[in-house]
Amino acid sequence: MTIGIVALSGCSLLRSPDPVPPPTRSDRSGSPSATPTPTPDESSADALLEASAHPRTPTPVPTEAAAPAPTLSRIAAGTVVAEGDVASPLGSVHFHFRMVSDGDDTFSAQYSGFTSTLPVPVSVSLFERPRAVGDGLTYTGVGDHPLGSATAAPGTSATVPLDGSGVDPSGLTTLVTYSSAGPDSAEPIELGPGKVLAVTTVRWSVPARTTNVRPVDGGARANAAGQVTATTPSGVPTSYVVAPDDLIGDVAARFSISVRALVWLNEGVQVFGDDQYLYEGTTLNLDPLAR
Repeated sequence: MTIGIVALSGCSLLRSPDPVPPPTRSDRSGSPSATPTPTPDESSADALLEASAHPRTPTPVPTEAAAPAPTLSRIAAGTVVAEGDVASPLGSVHFHFRMVSDGDDTFSAQYSGFTSTLPVPVSVSLFERPRAVGDGLTYTGVGDHPLGSATAAPGTSATVPLDGSGVDPSGLTTLVTYSSAGPDSAEPIELGPGKVLAVTTVRWSVPARTTNVRPVDGGARANAAGQVTATTPSGVPTSYVVAPDDLIGDVAARFSISVRALVWLNEGVQVFGDDQYLYEGTTLNLDPLAR
């Protein structure tokens, strides 16, 4: 048994069918007989000469190499996908934020104009779930960044990578401004470490991405009998769990995509055996936005 990464060229991904026996011809009585050899004449000889002089080019058989390369469009660098202003309930903290595309499937938060009259340092972080003023944070979110301490003049601008946001950051709907006072701070409890000072809803406007990989579930079949475990609201399959005896070529065919596209969606996926079996229980991604 051999184990390896999927190879996309120079090999067949499916098992070859059994050889088909040559056809026979029967006479009227039903018993097989040899095909009679026609008597040569001038017209047939001329036809043979014409065919040899102008041979017919065979129709090429489609191969995996002929499949188009999988693509996913990118959002241009500098595109603003969210923007707004933050003000704490009592007006102690103010600043402006923008969320921008980096142009390489990543995003950054830009903070500017920070002012604060509070006696504690202030930080900011993005979360998927709502928070409330006065809550105490037990962990920081995405793009956590210290904005600064008390200052009357607007502070310097800062750009913070939103590591972990993926190619679609729009799930990060809550921008939390909080106290980053030290653990030994003698400030009132409402300004203590991790206390939420302001909560701002982030309204994203992320341009739609385009891709030429569009999985469609054609239904369970031999060597592709696993379960679709997640779909989009419109029913497009987004994940699939490998069943026993699943072959990578048959799974790709079930979802009307090439093996090349399936590997692009699942970097590092492994197969074994000459027929390229997938490992049972592996969850395969079918969503280009989640690759």
